[in-house]
Amino acid sequence: MLNVKVLGSGCANCKRLEQAVQRVAGAIGVAVEVEKVTDYAEIMKWDVLQTPGLVVNGKLVAAGRIPPDEEIARLLKTAA
Repeated sequence: MLNVKVLGSGCANCKRLEQAVQRVAGAIGVAVEVEKVTDYAEIMKWDVLQTPGLVVNGKLVAAGRIPPDEEIARLLKTAA
C-alpha cells in the first residue's frame, strides 16, 4: 500500500487532488492510503510554496498544481 499525502489548507484544489488520487488509484488497481496534511508548519517541511502538494511514499512529486490523471497514474505505478 502506498502512502500518499496531500499537502494543503483544505482548499478546493486540495480536495480535487485527493479525489483524483483516489479515482486514479482505483482505476489502475493500486492500494493507497491518503493522508491530508493541513498543518502549515508540516507543509513547510516539504518546501511547498504553493498548494496543493502531492507526496508519494515520502517523496514530493508535485506542488502548486493538480497533475493530470495520466501523470498521477504514472507516479503511483512508479512508486508501487
